[in-house]
Amino acid sequence: MDTASPVRIEIETDVMFFDTDCGGVVSNIAYLRFVETARTRLTDALAMPVSKMVETGVFAAVARTEIDYRRPARLGDRLRVTGWLAGTAAVRADCRFEIVRPADETLIAECRQVVVLVDMATGRPCKLPETWHGSGGSIAGTAQSSA
Repeated sequence: MDTASPVRIEIETDVMFFDTDCGGVVSNIAYLRFVETARTRLTDALAMPVSKMVETGVFAAVARTEIDYRRPARLGDRLRVTGWLAGTAAVRADCRFEIVRPADETLIAECRQVVVLVDMATGRPCKLPETWHGSGGSIAGTAQSSA
């Protein structure tokens, strides 16, 4: 686990029937729900709760999601999702998440999301707050133009 960010969140969730396929294994789309819940808590911890996004019209939009599935989670499992800010650039943040089954500390999945703050009135990216830049490392420039 990356330890660069002082801002960390942790949530726990139970795997429900609707999270699974007919074999009782968690469906890939359910992992996105777990991560989205954790990302919302992470932006709360970074002083940007949903209520502030609604008030300002500036929202944290996901530009990219990558998930590496390590082991299956199953119906009835309790999962812990840990999230942190791994790095920032001018207008984007690199958020990381780990999903673990606490009962046996099995790593279930690792996720990376690139988040961009977007002014909904103009549809343009906004600079990240200075407080976010101190919460993780720097993201080196890349040739990608997703943010």
